[in-house]
Parts: sequence; structure tokens; C-alpha cells
Amino acid sequence: MFGRPSKPIKVQVFAKTDLGRTRDHNEDRFLVADLTRRAASLMPQIREHEVGERGSLFAVADGMGGAAAGEVASEMATQTIYEQMIHAWGGESEATPQRFAYRLKEAVEVANGRIHAYAKAHPEVRGMGTTTTAVGILGDHFFLTQVGDSRAYLLRGGQAVQLTKDQSLMQRLVEAGELTEEEAAKSERRNIILQALGPDARVKVDLTYQEVRRGDVLVLCSDGLSGQVRKEEMAEIVAREPSLQAAADKLIALANERGGPDNITVILARFDGDGLRPPGSGDEIGHQVYPLIDTETSTEPVPVYTGSRAPVRAREGRWRLIALLLLVVAALAAALYVSTRSQ
Repeated sequence: MFGRPSKPIKVQVFAKTDLGRTRDHNEDRFLVADLTRRAASLMPQIREHEVGERGSLFAVADGMGGAAAGEVASEMATQTIYEQMIHAWGGESEATPQRFAYRLKEAVEVANGRIHAYAKAHPEVRGMGTTTTAVGILGDHFFLTQVGDSRAYLLRGGQAVQLTKDQSLMQRLVEAGELTEEEAAKSERRNIILQALGPDARVKVDLTYQEVRRGDVLVLCSDGLSGQVRKEEMAEIVAREPSLQAAADKLIALANERGGPDNITVILARFDGDGLRPPGSGDEIGHQVYPLIDTETSTEPVPVYTGSRAPVRAREGRWRLIALLLLVVAALAAALYVSTRSQ
């Protein structure tokens, strides 16, 4: 579908995760990897490298499930996606963008299966799950996989555009015209997601793509950042800071200044090199579904997600418990009233 540039494409990348102000442990995980070198780290040679023939891979995962279950799920997700890409994509004889996109989506599905199987075998972590936003870079294109509500943004020309769509209740209501984006961002139900890796045996992975242009900055983050810092503020901070590390520090500091109610994770990647075209006025930027062929739509038949009860983060869970208790009290009061009236 896409040509492969013969000239170099360079990437500078920095990633950081932070506990936040209210949590007692960090359930977020991130992955920064050069798939050609088969190296996943923040060592200097990875933080600034040329995108090789097997590409690069970045991912953010935000775990949930209580106790240590969330961090187990997010760690399994990032590790499995990386290992699967190294072995399945690394051994792929047909090294095309089409196969790369397929292998990336397959890796996320494999991660879901492993997390689900682990939770079934270990009752103490039953129900654990994690979001994941995993982005593969091959040639001059991003390939994005999305499960949950972590996000990917593209910063270009001082503007920020969200590339992923949240798999959340609020996103559904916004798309249905029931809420505005501003109302959704303030809703008490904004933390309800429609699916995650782990809770169900099958998962519906959103696979999209975006052409990379010279000077682009890719932002991956958990909702600990996107829930507190607007995309316009992200673009402003990154444009002002020549150092990606300094920009990441300032983004996390701003989220903490606003309460830091969740773990905060961000990956910043800046792209350059003669293998990329400069930005153009007619560029299409945003959520663009990648068209896999029929035989590659999934590793196995996957229905449109209906799933079990949507995974709920801790504070949303408390809200539901309070609502349930109020309903029980109301029912008991009604029964007592009817009983008194009948005597």
C-alpha cells in the first residue's frame, strides 16, 4: 500500500512514567523499541536512531484491577507485544507494510489472550485488564492499534490532532450527539471503558494509520495525562521545549499541578530525515482505518465487541457501589412503607 523510502528516517524519543499525586503504586507501563536492532530500552542508541527495515515500536499500557493486578496486566501487555513483534514480524519473509500492520494487530490480540489466560489461572488477579495504545513505525507511516482509552496524538505545525478514538462510554455518547467533548471530559462516567486487554477472551482491536512528515511529533499517553492536560497545551509545551525530556517533565508536572489523580505516562517521538516529505497544506490527519485484506482481519473470527461488563477503574467502581447502596436503601424504605400502610 505504501512505498518504502530509500533515504533515512530519524527519530528522537523519550518516555517517562510518574506515580501521580493520589495513587500508592504505578500500574502504567511503556515500551520504546527498535525492532531492527531487537532492542527495547531508553539507552542513548535507542533514544535517537534511524528507523530500520523492521521498524520501531512504541506503546503505553494503563493497567487496572486492584492490588498488583493492574501492573501485572500492563507489564504482560507491553512485553508480549514486543516479543510477538520480534518473533512473528522479525521472521516475516514478506516485509511489507501490509504484513507489518497485520502482525502488530496480531501481537495485541496475542497479548489479550495471554492476560486472559493468566487471570483465569490465578484467582487473586481475576478480572485484571489494561488499556494499550501501540504504534509501529515502518517507513514513512505510523500504524496504530488501540484498545481502551490511552491515546495517540500527532503534533504538526503547532497543532495537535488526536489519532486514536477512545473505546469508552463517553466517546460513544459524543459520536451519538448526546454529549459534547467538553461535557464528556467533565462527566463522572468518563473513566468507563468499553473494553480492555484481559477481561474477555476476544478483543476488537482498532487498527489505523497515518503518514509521517518531517518535524512531526508523536505523543502517546495514558489518561493520567490526557485527562488533565489539553492537547493544545501539549502542542504548546512541546513546541517551546527543544528537549523531549524537558517537555515530558513539564507535561507530567502540569498534570500533577492539577491534582495528579492517576498514574501519568507519556512517550514523545520527534521525526526527521530526508526519507520524509515536509508537511503540506492538504495533509489528511486523524483517525484513518487501515484496510487489512479479509484473510488478515484477525488471528481468529472476532465478533463486534459486546463483552462482559465494561472494566471500571477504582473511583468509578466506588461510584457504582454507592449508587447500588442507595437503591437498596430506597427499596427497603418502600417495602417498609407498603407494609406500614397495609396494617
